[in-house]
Amino acid sequence: MRDFVEQVVSGLAAGGIYASLALALVLIYSAMGLVNFAQGEFAMFATFICWTLLVSLHLPYVLAFVLSVAAAFGGAMAIERVIIRPFEKGSQLSVVIVTLALLAVVNSMAGAIWTYVPKPFPSPFPTKPIELGGLLFSILDMSVIGVSVVVLILMYLLFNYTKLGLAMRAAALYPEVAELLGVRTGLMLGLGWGLASAVGAVSGILVAPNLFLEPNMMQGVIIYAFAAAVLGGIDSPIGAVVGGLLLGVALALIGAYIPVLADLRLAITLGLIVLVLVVRPSGLFGRHQVSRV
Repeated sequence: MRDFVEQVVSGLAAGGIYASLALALVLIYSAMGLVNFAQGEFAMFATFICWTLLVSLHLPYVLAFVLSVAAAFGGAMAIERVIIRPFEKGSQLSVVIVTLALLAVVNSMAGAIWTYVPKPFPSPFPTKPIELGGLLFSILDMSVIGVSVVVLILMYLLFNYTKLGLAMRAAALYPEVAELLGVRTGLMLGLGWGLASAVGAVSGILVAPNLFLEPNMMQGVIIYAFAAAVLGGIDSPIGAVVGGLLLGVALALIGAYIPVLADLRLAITLGLIVLVLVVRPSGLFGRHQVSRV
């Protein structure tokens, strides 16, 4: 039982990261009806910026964290304005291809600036575990869970209790009506991209201490996040959170209790994506698409 609880807590920490990045995917999908395949690379680039501020400029962790998230927000807004917006009137396939191109470009830029040599990422939290009720818990895992919960609560409050959040939702769901009501849908879409990138940056910075920092670090994580979004519902923020937590716990338990499948977790995740798309394409909390024939 002790080992089970510790694995669940570890899974919730990983699931919180998947949930944050899945939420970023859902934000873009809700706004444009497509998946931003470069979302993980945006998070990776922001994490490198944070590493530079911490290691090279020796800034305090909190300041480096805030500046990196702000850079991710502003950079994504600029990319949406300059690169994505000219293709918005075209087909969805053209925008998807642009995001795939961005994935390659951002990855190559990070490699050119910081090289592909793995780097350790400093953690602001102690590495020594703490004991509670006879159970050992990682302070880093508990901190990741805490930060993830705060981010998700802030997103919920933003979209449900602020005029800006309501305007962003209106621009995503009913752009024509929103424009008639005076909502600047173009600005709202840019803010959606910036917000998604900022949330993704938080995920990258949180996961970096458990991984070696290098340009390909988020390519596995983004697959887990995509699976979480599909499981919960690609158009449901709540579904992204639930899907991320469920996936994180499930993968932790598989790794602990089914060793033969421990190295196949990525393959299992890909199989889960296919299964959900076949059995329940809308996911656990997504909206069912109904059309008349």
